[in-house]
Amino acid sequence: MQAHKQRQQLSNHLAHQSKSTMNAPERSAAFLLDEDNGEVKITYAADTKVSNAGTFTFNKEDHTIANLLRMQLLRDPRVRFVGYMHPHPLIHRIDMRIQTSSSTVAPVEVLSAALEDLANETDHLTTQVSEAISNWKKDNEGGVMGM
Repeated sequence: MQAHKQRQQLSNHLAHQSKSTMNAPERSAAFLLDEDNGEVKITYAADTKVSNAGTFTFNKEDHTIANLLRMQLLRDPRVRFVGYMHPHPLIHRIDMRIQTSSSTVAPVEVLSAALEDLANETDHLTTQVSEAISNWKKDNEGGVMGM
């Protein structure tokens, strides 16, 4: 009886979905972590053959953050190599390999510095945009569309 009820509920649910979205994954699966199943944002695996290298896995991320991080890491003279892989467009994961130029500097350390630098840069850009908007509003009081 319970199995019949579940099949009926599933049938009703599928009947209400449009054909174009029936096979589409849930949109929230692209950015929300499944914490109930132990999914975490970032994991790190040290390279077993090279002491100053390792691979970071970023869950629920794509090329946007990966390329920003890659470019920021390449600005750091302590970084010898950084590259990333996005395994498949429907898999929301980035694997990033970082190798530092010295065994005294850990990949975790340079990644942390890169994240901090990007956060500071973002704050600076936000401040500049806010100031530009304020200046524009002062210069155009009562002007375009009542802004």
